[in-house]
Amino acid sequence: MGIPKRNEFLTGADELAVCIDDRRLRILDCRFDLMAPEAGRKAWLDAHIPGAVYADLETDLSGPVTPETGRHPLPEVDHAVAAFSRLGVDSDTRVVAYDDAGGAIAARAWWVLRWLGHRNVTVLDGGLPAWRSLELPLESGARDVRRRQFRAAAHPERIVTTQEIVALLDSTAARPLIDARDGTRYRGEAEPIDAKAGHIPGSLNLPYSACLGRDGTWLDAAALRERLAPLLGDDVRAPWAVMCGSGVTACHVAISGLLAGYREPRLYVGSWSEWIRDPARPIGSGSENT
Repeated sequence: MGIPKRNEFLTGADELAVCIDDRRLRILDCRFDLMAPEAGRKAWLDAHIPGAVYADLETDLSGPVTPETGRHPLPEVDHAVAAFSRLGVDSDTRVVAYDDAGGAIAARAWWVLRWLGHRNVTVLDGGLPAWRSLELPLESGARDVRRRQFRAAAHPERIVTTQEIVALLDSTAARPLIDARDGTRYRGEAEPIDAKAGHIPGSLNLPYSACLGRDGTWLDAAALRERLAPLLGDDVRAPWAVMCGSGVTACHVAISGLLAGYREPRLYVGSWSEWIRDPARPIGSGSENT
């Protein structure tokens, strides 16, 4: 029996429950708290979806931070290959990633796998809360995972760099850059994480949370199009890019765009935390959404 999925990018909790014992399936628990980095692993050990293994945002889905990078740079390809192999993923594995934050962290695992050429990956719509709402079983503790050989072919065309964005600031060929941070951070009214507040001039704001319903699942395609059309226009094939604080929640907006029928955007991996590394780079405040 094939592993069902809600669409190409999401799997429902009810769908996942049907095939929880499929040997081709690997579930990644991606829970993570930026303010308490060990909390996600502890939460996984306490209770997780049966068979789920823990994918750590900072050690598995990111590389080392340097004075030039943002807070969550991409891992080197060899490091990512080793991590996914250890987690039991190979070219035949169907991956479902989840968290407890509406997909905000799980979307990074989704994006990293696609960047490495593995397209057989979805995010659990609604995450662990959706699983719990159906009163589905949980397990605790770690389990042995059979190592598999993950193979990767990185796709740099999925990335937009700081240098490209700098060049576009003075270009008439600028493409929409959507910032997934909440409005107070984007407008420069507050900055609880990074050293400076504000946004990249010309960028537009769509908090990733605006793409979710009250139950923490993604809005439907029509509602997502309503959110995105004022920022991206009606040309669904036009190029665009996404960013956030460190290239994590931006991946959530990438999924939202795909669900709405737009082309897949490029990711500014460094995002705001890389942009502000150079004090000469301009900073905007207020809102630029029209």
